[in-house]
Amino acid sequence: MAADKQNGEQHQQQEQEEDVKWINYPTPELVEDVNFTPIPPPKNPVIRGYALQIGASVICALPPIQTFLYNNTSFGSTLASIPGIDALPPTFYPAVIPSPASFSSSTPTTSSPLPFAAADLRPAPAVDPTTRYWSVGDYHAAYVSGCLTPSAVVEFLLPQVDRSASAHRSTHAVAFVQTRADLARAAAAASTERFRAGKARGVLDGVPVAVKDQVDIRGYGTTMGTARDWCNGGKGGEKGDEGETSWCVRMWEEAGAVVVGKTNMHEIGLDTTNNNPNLGTPRNPFNPNYYTGGSSGGSGYAVATGLVPIALGCDGGGSTRIPAAYCSQFGLKPTHGRVSISPSVSLAYSTSVSGPLAANMTDLEAAWRVMCTPDPGEAVSELFRAPRRPSPSAGEARPKLLGVFRDWVDRADPPVRKLFDAALAHFTTRLGYAVVDVGIPLVPEGQAAHALTILSEVSSVWAAPDRAPVLAPAGRVLVAVGARIPARDFARAQKLRTRLMRHLAALFARHPGLVIVTPTTPNAGCHIAGGEADLRRGVSNGNASVRSMEFTWMANLLGLPGLNVPMGYVEPVGGEGGEVPVGLMGMSEWGKDDELIEWGFDGERFLHDGLEGGRKRPEGWVDVLGLAGEKMRESVSGESQG
Repeated sequence: MAADKQNGEQHQQQEQEEDVKWINYPTPELVEDVNFTPIPPPKNPVIRGYALQIGASVICALPPIQTFLYNNTSFGSTLASIPGIDALPPTFYPAVIPSPASFSSSTPTTSSPLPFAAADLRPAPAVDPTTRYWSVGDYHAAYVSGCLTPSAVVEFLLPQVDRSASAHRSTHAVAFVQTRADLARAAAAASTERFRAGKARGVLDGVPVAVKDQVDIRGYGTTMGTARDWCNGGKGGEKGDEGETSWCVRMWEEAGAVVVGKTNMHEIGLDTTNNNPNLGTPRNPFNPNYYTGGSSGGSGYAVATGLVPIALGCDGGGSTRIPAAYCSQFGLKPTHGRVSISPSVSLAYSTSVSGPLAANMTDLEAAWRVMCTPDPGEAVSELFRAPRRPSPSAGEARPKLLGVFRDWVDRADPPVRKLFDAALAHFTTRLGYAVVDVGIPLVPEGQAAHALTILSEVSSVWAAPDRAPVLAPAGRVLVAVGARIPARDFARAQKLRTRLMRHLAALFARHPGLVIVTPTTPNAGCHIAGGEADLRRGVSNGNASVRSMEFTWMANLLGLPGLNVPMGYVEPVGGEGGEVPVGLMGMSEWGKDDELIEWGFDGERFLHDGLEGGRKRPEGWVDVLGLAGEKMRESVSGESQG
């Protein structure tokens, strides 16, 4: 306990030395009554196949049915029943950002990605070679030694990710929407030349990455998971010169990373399975009877199978953390506004941000510190300036406090709760953490406010006459229902956002350095209940969607950073296929993404040292470095013989 007190004092002193002032920081206001009363789940029917297609046509043609379906959610009546809700001011945009007064004239304001060299990488934990994922450090070491080149890696990967080669399409290609082989080869060739000249840009140079098809990349289209390309007003980007690259991806590219393609996603990001009848549905690499999770499911698949060590995700209600959990990877949802996606407009919602998925915490940190380079052209991002990079020992000086809201965590299914308890025990007995029992008011009501908010914001874009008809049946239904949300209900949702942000601010003031922990999802994965028919025609299951976001929604509604780390595996439904991954989530204070990453490194230690049986790789994992190296050696041998 004395050590915990000392750690807390050191952390407070560090904050005082930094003297960071915040704009829009919520007024701390603790709510004493935190009685947890679950709201009965809406009894929405599960609709699939031809019934969904017919039902969508009827629903979209009859506004009274849309209104009925919205009222059936009970979102409006739930919010209206909260005492004093109308007296609160609304919070429409939950960005808590550093004030310019926090910085001196010497504070860096770079518009180039922060250098991240091999020396900056944390030491990797000792891992069984049969379950080890290749890291960016492994790629870098191979390139420096000359035993492999970025060009050789790209030449190996292109046949794996290119879905245009229909006659010989790889089984992995369904996780990708588009690949520009010419752009990937050019970037890899430039990186290869830099290594030959001893001028590599850093540890990301030459590393293959994938990007969710929700942000723009020059030369690529942007489908948003639909059957249409929305880049440049629908003109597309396949001719090479149209459009601009989103800032966060541009930072990866300027650091030398090679984009090998854009990844599949749930249509317009509006669900958590990644079921996509438009572009195909990637199955979970650990068990093909399960979904990858969504909406960043293609990115989750690409990292889990070893095709890339890093991929971009976008998260409006768990869309980075849920596929990370379902695919046993690491996934970060940053503080709202921390990462710029400018000039893309696809994430112009008050709940959505972009963040990395990675095979390990070392890779996630490297990707994060480059992509969150402040964007001088984006007002919120620019104010974060250069992020502080803690030394490997800095994590030992921070408070190690885990906040647990027992009533909330009890909502998890028994197998998930069992893994959570085992993880919590390891954190407290082996990693020096203390558990603080916390309470959070109006959690079920808050989830209703989040669902209402994101559905309304997405519908404000996609209910347009030139957009809605393009969507698949499940998406058309959601957008039509979302368009019927009354302004008074939307306003009340933002008022509840204010109350919850104030309460969380009070918790963080009372417990500096607190990380609130829950399972990432209450369920162990998402089973493809309808089999191939669901994948071909889609399925609408609002009950399962709400259930999967039971824990993830809060970080999105309140703008807090959240991080998934793999927590273990459970038996699948009916015992068919491999074990299903489960995730552990931490959520920290606004702007404390760095501290949350420190917690993530401890989570990785649990994964390798405390989890019975250790971490697993899926059966179809691709040994990119090994296979690309073999192919390169064969090519060199053939040339020498010729």
